Amino acid sequence: MLELSEEEAMSPEHLDSQVQKAQEQLLQLKRQSEQIEKQKRELEELSRRQEELERGRAEMTDKLSRSLVILEREGYDSQKKLEQIRATHESFTQHLQLLESIDPKSWNSAELPKELSRALSTVDDARTEFSQQRSRLEASNDDHSADLDLPAVSSSGSGLAGRSFAQWVQIGFAVTLPLIIFGIVALLVFFWMAAKVQ
Repeated sequence: MLELSEEEAMSPEHLDSQVQKAQEQLLQLKRQSEQIEKQKRELEELSRRQEELERGRAEMTDKLSRSLVILEREGYDSQKKLEQIRATHESFTQHLQLLESIDPKSWNSAELPKELSRALSTVDDARTEFSQQRSRLEASNDDHSADLDLPAVSSSGSGLAGRSFAQWVQIGFAVTLPLIIFGIVALLVFFWMAAKVQ
């Protein structure tokens, strides 16, 4: 570098050139500072978006996992209910066919009590099956909002459903009363015959 005399070093041209160089350096530093600030903002935005990704991914992974478990359970319950409905449909169809096959006009008058008993037994079986299946379907619907609106069974029929223990005791007594009377009469006749022989 050329060595300048003191006069040249202090000359206004040289000072202006030094000031201009300093201003250029300052401008360059300012640009670098702005560039660094821009990179800092970009990195902060990337970091924020990466955190958002991690939070969102964790949240949705949890929600989807729990939802899949719930859907699997609902699917299993629905499948079980569908199988139960199919079995009930098949059972009701069989009982309906049996009931529709009852034709009192074709019965022989000599066989009327037997045919009537058989037909009443078929009706009682259908009533019992209907009540059992209806109860099962209602029990399985307790957990769900959907409801099967099956009609109720009237208890006025001769079916087994809806009778209390006291009613069963009365029925049992009424059925066995003729046997009890016959047994007492038979014992009286036996003791009378035994006393007559002696």
